[in-house]
Amino acid sequence: MRQFFRYAFCFVIIIAFMFNGILSQIPMVHADQALVIAQADKARLESELATLEQEIAQKQQELNAQKGQSVSLSRDIAILTTQINKSKLDIRAKNIMIQQLGGEIVQKNQTIESLTTKIETEKESLAQLIRKDRELDNKSLVEFILSQDTMSQAYGDIDAFASLKLAIKNSVDEINQTKNSTETEKKSLEIQKNQQTDIKVQLETAAQQVQRNEATKQQLLSISKNKEKTYQEVLAEKAARRAEILAVLFNLRDASAIPFGIALTYANEASKITNVAPAFILAIITQESNLGTDQGSCYVTNMETGAGVSSKSGRAFKNVMKPSRDIGPFTRITTALGRDPTTTLVSCPIISAGPYSWGGAMGPAQFIPSTWDGISSSVAKALNISAPDPWNPRDAFMASALFLEDLGGVGDSYTAQIRAACRYYGSGGSTCAYGRQVMAKVKNIQTEMIDPLQN
Repeated sequence: MRQFFRYAFCFVIIIAFMFNGILSQIPMVHADQALVIAQADKARLESELATLEQEIAQKQQELNAQKGQSVSLSRDIAILTTQINKSKLDIRAKNIMIQQLGGEIVQKNQTIESLTTKIETEKESLAQLIRKDRELDNKSLVEFILSQDTMSQAYGDIDAFASLKLAIKNSVDEINQTKNSTETEKKSLEIQKNQQTDIKVQLETAAQQVQRNEATKQQLLSISKNKEKTYQEVLAEKAARRAEILAVLFNLRDASAIPFGIALTYANEASKITNVAPAFILAIITQESNLGTDQGSCYVTNMETGAGVSSKSGRAFKNVMKPSRDIGPFTRITTALGRDPTTTLVSCPIISAGPYSWGGAMGPAQFIPSTWDGISSSVAKALNISAPDPWNPRDAFMASALFLEDLGGVGDSYTAQIRAACRYYGSGGSTCAYGRQVMAKVKNIQTEMIDPLQN
């Protein structure tokens, strides 16, 4: 009788484990129905999106043809009309994309929830198997065999125990596989959420562009075709605004300000090599040039300890440059450029960051010496120069773009850019105060400076 209960218990445990695995593979009826509905909805949205993309392509062809015509009032009005219609189609397409991603995100969350439940169920089954296994392990094999009525009964129990061990192994394997599937689904979900955020930002930008184009179109429509002088005045105003933008000074940290036109040229040059957006490069340089300006810049006065003084207030700092990390590279960089390290400006430590933070960042892009030491060869190769200078604007722009490329800030993805900005600052994460400030500058530079130059 004792043997019967022992076999029965092992049998129930193993069957329960197997049954649990089978149940986890059987989809619920309502889940099947939801999947069919989701697939049908996805197909409909894909069809609508494909139609809109064809219409957008047609509008782009019209726009290209119109821009090839000679400058006239009617031509400019036609271009604006086409741009507005194209943007409206683009907005509709982006709304469909957001709707698609929303459905996919819901499904991903449901899948992750199901996998999480499956892991917990498997853990409970595994716990039962392990408890039984430990109970049996408390007896030695000889003791167990001698406790049986016959040798054949003992062999039968040993087989049952082997099955129990196999069930434990299978349960552990199942948990590990399910965990891997869960991690894969979570990564996919994060990508889809980032895509949704990017499209929402693009949607907002497109809507604002429509408003600006509508306002410009109404201005041109108010001009009578017979008043060519008035139209010429509009063109003259655009030319003057363009010249004003190009000439406005772009401030740089520890370097002389340069005209925005030159700054944009450097940003475009770096963008061609790295695929980092020019507005993003300019925004990072602007943010870095503004960072810590209340303390001013510092001189390193002690090459042993990294202590120094503010060039603005004369205040002494013990932590201008970290000696173990940056003094050596800083000395090499300045010596190679023919600079005196004790009279070369670097950033002061930011007081609000605490007494254990360090300054020592160099030039417009604010690279610390050890980081510049690691990227300078790439800057030299990109610009075909021998000794990159962190205080030279062109070199700094290229270095910043190369670093942002390494941090994943390529293309026009909002989420990729803000993540790269946070990593550039050193905080990491998918968002941070520094990154949000940079992205606000990206938007302003693009819409107020770059776009007017292209229209």
